Amino acid sequence: MNPPVATYRVQFREGMTFDRAIENLPHIKSLGISHLYASPIFTATCGSTHGYDVTDMNEIDPSLGGRDGFNRFVKALEALELGLILDIVPNHMAASQENAWWWDVMERGRESAYADYFDVDWSERLTLPHLGKTFEEAVAEGELTLERGGQCAWELCYYEARYPLSVESIRWLIDETGGNPGALSAFSQSREKMARLHEKQHWQLIHWKDAAEHLSYRRFFEVTGLVGLRVEDRRVFEDSHRLVLDLVKNGAVQGLRLDHIDGLADPAGYLMRLRERVGEELFIVAEKILGPREVPIPEWPIAGTTGYEFIEAASNLFIEAKGLQNLEAHYRKVLPSLGSFEEELRQAKTRMVTRNFAGEVSRLAAISSELLPDIKRSELSAAIREILIAFPVYRTYGTANGLSEQDIVILDDVAAVARHHAERPEVIDAVVGLLASALPKVTEFRTRFQQLTGPVMAKSMEDTLFYRYNCLIGANEVGGEPGHPPGGVSAFHSAMLERRRTQPLGLSGTSTHDTKRGEDARARLYAITEDADRWAGHVARWRQMNAALIERLSSGPAPDPNTEWMLYQALLGVLPGEVDAEELRELQERFSAYALKAVREAKTRTDWAEADKDYDAAVERYVAALLSPENRDFVDDFITTAQPYIASGYLNSLAQTLIKIAAPGIPDFYQGTEGIDLSLVDPDNRRPVDYGKLAVSERPDAQALKQKLITTGLRLRHQRQSLFLEGDYRPLKVEGALAEHVVAFIRVKDNDFVIVLTPRLMFSELQPQTLVASPGFWGDTRLIMPEASCGRKKDLMSGLEFAAGDLLVSDILVQPVALLVGA
Repeated sequence: MNPPVATYRVQFREGMTFDRAIENLPHIKSLGISHLYASPIFTATCGSTHGYDVTDMNEIDPSLGGRDGFNRFVKALEALELGLILDIVPNHMAASQENAWWWDVMERGRESAYADYFDVDWSERLTLPHLGKTFEEAVAEGELTLERGGQCAWELCYYEARYPLSVESIRWLIDETGGNPGALSAFSQSREKMARLHEKQHWQLIHWKDAAEHLSYRRFFEVTGLVGLRVEDRRVFEDSHRLVLDLVKNGAVQGLRLDHIDGLADPAGYLMRLRERVGEELFIVAEKILGPREVPIPEWPIAGTTGYEFIEAASNLFIEAKGLQNLEAHYRKVLPSLGSFEEELRQAKTRMVTRNFAGEVSRLAAISSELLPDIKRSELSAAIREILIAFPVYRTYGTANGLSEQDIVILDDVAAVARHHAERPEVIDAVVGLLASALPKVTEFRTRFQQLTGPVMAKSMEDTLFYRYNCLIGANEVGGEPGHPPGGVSAFHSAMLERRRTQPLGLSGTSTHDTKRGEDARARLYAITEDADRWAGHVARWRQMNAALIERLSSGPAPDPNTEWMLYQALLGVLPGEVDAEELRELQERFSAYALKAVREAKTRTDWAEADKDYDAAVERYVAALLSPENRDFVDDFITTAQPYIASGYLNSLAQTLIKIAAPGIPDFYQGTEGIDLSLVDPDNRRPVDYGKLAVSERPDAQALKQKLITTGLRLRHQRQSLFLEGDYRPLKVEGALAEHVVAFIRVKDNDFVIVLTPRLMFSELQPQTLVASPGFWGDTRLIMPEASCGRKKDLMSGLEFAAGDLLVSDILVQPVALLVGA
């Protein structure tokens, strides 16, 4: 395998085409990047902002430049000796009229050549949850019309959407109307005739709200516009991978990133087949979110994951445990009725399995009822819900060959928790027995169950609880465990030692297109835990200053206290170092959009499915007033108060950047994060990058330091690839009264080494202009040098050289962080 030195993620679409990307390649190359890592580039729905809604797996999207544009892009990469990693989507496609395979399925139903390509339950007609009302109501209101399609085809139209009529129904329609426009118009207004026509189709239009309880195909999470693909079928695999396999074969692509591997029926089987087709040398990583104590599956023929677990590991260094406890105490004074993190997670999961994924649970109950006929279906449904709620990870990977040791432990733990909450524990045992069984008859149940646990976890945790439990929103990150106290330096070292052992070539990410906020915003928010008591006092003062902006609705205050608490933290994270009037207006727009998304994701007072428009509008008015020129007293107070958190955040950012570069794994940089990345959740974090502004920062010293750190560190990785890819990771001992404020480790292979030394938890001692400690702070704190690095050393950040032996931290850290090599 030829692993990258470092990767750089580029989001195509939203104005980013192949030709525009070519313009940015020299800049990306100058950072020390070895591989550009591209978001999906295959043809997606018209106007797609992300590319995961693919309509043609075997065409490069014309909106990006098509195949010709791609070829120019590849040549430009080759000229700069940059590799290319493609993000591909094996789990799903767009359930769209633009998808020729899906259109054929709608038109021909079970007889379509592509009927088995999609994960459809053909025991009924294909459900299409596109209507804003019932079919009968849509007919009555004249929203459904009949139009001539191509050749002999006819289509039912609902606003811009079009649905092909079956051949059989077209004959009947022509018999009824003769194809006469007037007769067709009268026909479309007849409830009885339209109902009969509807019944003759291979599909059925339903209200979009009914999808949660009634959907005949597997969707991606809750997105009914994305239909599951059956890539476990070799024919489907081959047909959906023709182009990407060709790009690999002809040398245009050097790596693949696999989206949502947990959605597949048989992830291991898919990966084995893919590896067989692409060869042993291609670099492959999979989007896999690891839970507590979960490690990558060693049998999978991939380099590792996309690196969300690295964010969680690094957070141990920058979240102060005692401060987090104090912050939570203040938070609970504001919200005395709030349950524990575990209780709130259970509530969120309960909502998901009883409402949002009710249809999937019902289908599992029906399948299990055939396998366990002596148990009532209602009891099976209850047991399945409890098992889903109890799951601590995204999924297990049982097959006809049984379960791995890791999965057996997980299921045993799940069963114990679920039994505690169940009215009939023996039903829990029966259902768990199905999941653990290797009998062929349980395959469908086990597969469907394993495909559901991930969506339930993601939607409960990432897209619900992370917007409800707002104690420290910087800890609410994909792959994060906000309910677990931070473990400090020792926990970080343990995680890196495990990373070196289990996935030394996995990506190490700090920002992605799916993270809840930019890496530098998150690093800034960690600093709150170092000043928790005063931060709580600031929040109390701001709430008082802005009390008149709160509206009193019949449902309660808008926004509610939990949302207020969250918004002040979110504002700290997104606040530029310096704010002029124009930036304040732009921030007002972005922050308002974020606030609306946050309260809808929380699902406490409003929701995407059942929006409380009065509450939504009140929150938007609050945010607009909060940052308006008329509220300058608050704005000035907030900006002044934020300064020490901003400075501490910059230091945290530099430390996590250096650690990412030198720790086990391949450092991955999301577009624009070579600058100061204070973005909010998507779509804010997917905005086009202004590469011209990367040379000019609102805090030039912080941005310049970060870019120097990246270029210096990646240059070293290029020079010493074997050391970083194969070298040991060893924690280094630090002695002295302030040893807990330092993290230090060495990467060593044979006689080659590199040492990383960064400060941590420096809020009260930091000089904001230089981002180094106050004079005399470090005292006698010293770094104990191992034998592997007993000679002279040089810090690549400061240029200083040091004699052999142990070193005082005060001598090393004349710059914010240090990267030591042999002199």
